[in-house]
Amino acid sequence: MMAREENERPHIPVLLDEVLESFADIEEGIVIDCTVGYAGHSREILEKYPDISVIGIDRDDEAVDFSRKQLAPYGERAEIVKGRFSDILPEILSERGERIRGILADFGVSSLQLDKMERGFSFSGGRLDMRMDRNSPLSAYEVVNGYDRQRLEDIFREYGEIRRARSLADAIVSIRSKKAIEDASELAEIAKKVLPSSKKIHPATLLFQAIRIEVNDELGEIERLLDILYRYRPAGALVSLITFHSLEDRLVKNRFREWEKSCICPPEAMRCECGGGHSLGRSVGRKPVVAKAEELRLNPRSRSAKLRSFRFHEERRR
Repeated sequence: MMAREENERPHIPVLLDEVLESFADIEEGIVIDCTVGYAGHSREILEKYPDISVIGIDRDDEAVDFSRKQLAPYGERAEIVKGRFSDILPEILSERGERIRGILADFGVSSLQLDKMERGFSFSGGRLDMRMDRNSPLSAYEVVNGYDRQRLEDIFREYGEIRRARSLADAIVSIRSKKAIEDASELAEIAKKVLPSSKKIHPATLLFQAIRIEVNDELGEIERLLDILYRYRPAGALVSLITFHSLEDRLVKNRFREWEKSCICPPEAMRCECGGGHSLGRSVGRKPVVAKAEELRLNPRSRSAKLRSFRFHEERRR
């Protein structure tokens, strides 16, 4: 089900059918969309489930303005809040925890952000930026032109899993010593010269990923989201998280596995001494949900998307 024509929205929500299906047994209550973006998922949730309300969170001003207009027809069933979900989510869970039935997050960059040259996410050009929040002080320009060689290498290796991280950092430092690297296309050209080409992805893909993660503290935000959910454990809530690369997916997968454990004794323990009963809930399915062939055809950017879901127990434990 691709519920609406693509030209009605600037961003195609990934795994839309699968997200809707994950919330199918929620009869009423609130779904928090932690990354509302351009309201693709939220609009369809509101459309399909008339007894569900949505609270959408996003730190991108443009996305917030767009989503408010898109969801205006749903009146009080839709609420949009501007900011980082790690700052806003605790207050919502504290004040309205009993009504929270679902939590959604799509950690990808929207098609509109990728395609807009001035946002600096695209290999094609535009000033190096990559900020989700345009008011944030750190942009890709500061990272590329201000970080020392070792720090660049560490970011490329850790966040991009780039094997030639040192050579790439050396090349950037050498070029910027003559002239600041200002345009995204300049950076992409450096990657093409240093990194091996691939039929599947552009040579600059992992480089841009690494810088974007650093600029927006993306992995830190995911960690904080998971910490918040662990702290509040909204009873009976279904958590659906969409990741786009192995670093994100590993964080989610490992945390869900920890939450499922009944026994939390250390591996070296000869027998259980914790008494068991520590499970917070269960994962929905043992493997992540990925895009079907038809979606891949319509939206190639969905190829790396993975959806993992976890349901908390109806009663909070421990």
